[in-house]
Amino acid sequence: MSHFAKVVNGVVTEVIVAEQDVIDTFPDASAWVQTSYNTHEGEHLLGGTPLRKNFAGIGFTYDSVRDAFIPPKPYRTWVLDETKCVYECPQAVPTNVGANQRAKWSDDLYESTGDGWIIEDV
Repeated sequence: MSHFAKVVNGVVTEVIVAEQDVIDTFPDASAWVQTSYNTHEGEHLLGGTPLRKNFAGIGFTYDSVRDAFIPPKPYRTWVLDETKCVYECPQAVPTNVGANQRAKWSDDLYESTGDGWIIEDV
């Protein structure tokens, strides 16, 4: 069995487990694109051949030029890593976060100061 993502207007709307011959019977068979449960950030977690950069999820984009599934952009200032096809923070996560604290990203702070991390107590 394989995983397949239904892609409508470039966006994943559904992910199912099926055999290719079942997918081929669907009236919209061309909308279904195979995805690999074991592929993440362009690597196969079990050492196999990666397929389409990332395992598809609902809301992911399928980029047919890159032949890759790309997760939604979590923040407007994050940038796409072209190799892994995932969005990454434009700044390293702070290392001075205490045991009872967490680092939280702020697009507005990043755009106004150049430092987008807020360290807050939890």
